[in-house]
Amino acid sequence: MNLESKYIWMNGSLVEYEKATIHFLSPTIHYGAGAFEGIRCYTTEKGPAVFRLREHMERFADSAKILGFRGLPYTTDELIDAVKLTVRENGFQECYIRPLVYCDCISMSLCLDATNAKIGIAAWEWGSLLGAEGLEKGVRANVSSFTRLHPNVSMTKAKITGNYANSIMAKTESARLNFEEAIMLDPQGYVAECTGENLFLVRDGKVITTQTAAVLEGITRNSLFNLILDMGYEIFEQLISRDQLYIADEIFVCGTAAEVTPVREVDFKTIGQGARGPITAQIQKAYNDAVHGRNPKYSSWLDHV
Repeated sequence: MNLESKYIWMNGSLVEYEKATIHFLSPTIHYGAGAFEGIRCYTTEKGPAVFRLREHMERFADSAKILGFRGLPYTTDELIDAVKLTVRENGFQECYIRPLVYCDCISMSLCLDATNAKIGIAAWEWGSLLGAEGLEKGVRANVSSFTRLHPNVSMTKAKITGNYANSIMAKTESARLNFEEAIMLDPQGYVAECTGENLFLVRDGKVITTQTAAVLEGITRNSLFNLILDMGYEIFEQLISRDQLYIADEIFVCGTAAEVTPVREVDFKTIGQGARGPITAQIQKAYNDAVHGRNPKYSSWLDHV
C-alpha cells in the first residue's frame, strides 16, 4: 500500500505530504484520543464521486462528540468541501479518504477540555482491504480469542482511534495464524463484527446480520440494507451464535475499506461451497453499480468532486 499523495489537508489548508505532521506530545498518540472516518471516492461517467460523503462526515462529528470533544473547529459543510478539495488537488479518480480529529500538544491531561481539536484529511489510492482475490474467491477467517469491546467500556458507535487497539490485536493474531480476517464475539459470546467490517450471513435464502448494540453502525452496512431489500430479499437483525457461522450457506463482510468481501472459510470449516455464493455475488454487483454511478436510483449517494 502506498499512502503517499501530493497534499494532505491540515487545519484549513493543503500542505505537502511530507509536512503533514503532528507533535510527538499530542495526547492522540499517547492515549488514542482521536476519531476518524473511512470514505471512498469512485470513478463514474461524470468523473470522481465520493460515496455517501455527508453521512460519513456527520458520523465523524458524532464520533468526536461521543469521545468527548465539545465541538469541532469546522462545520460539516466545510469538511465536505475540504474532502472534495483534497481529492481534486491530488488528481485522484478513485481513492480512500481518511479524516482524523486529533489533539494539539498543549497538555498531556486525560481530560479533553485541556486540549483543542485539530483536523487532518488525507487521501490515497487503495484497493479493497482484503484484496482483489478476496473479492472474487472469498477470504479465510477465524473467530478471534479477543472479545469485542463492551458497549460501556468504549463507545461502539464511534470510530475512536483508541478502540482499534482491540482490532489490531485480533487482526495480528489472525494474520499470524494465516487467516485473512478475524471475527470477533461480543461480551455475551455472540457474533459482533470483524476487525473493521460488519458481517452478514445467508441461510435458506434469507440475509441475516447482527444487531447493532455492540457494533459500529456501518454506512456500507446501511447501504446494503437498501440494496438487499430492493433486490427482494428479506433481512433479519438478530443474535448470531458462533456455530451459526459454520452452517451458513454464505457469509460476507462489508465496510468502506473492504467493500463487499465473501468469506469462504471460518475456523477451518468450509462455508457453503467454499467460494463466493450466488446471493453475495448479486449484492456485490449491486453495490459496485451504486458506487460507480451505474444505478440512477442511488445517485443521491454520490458527491461529485
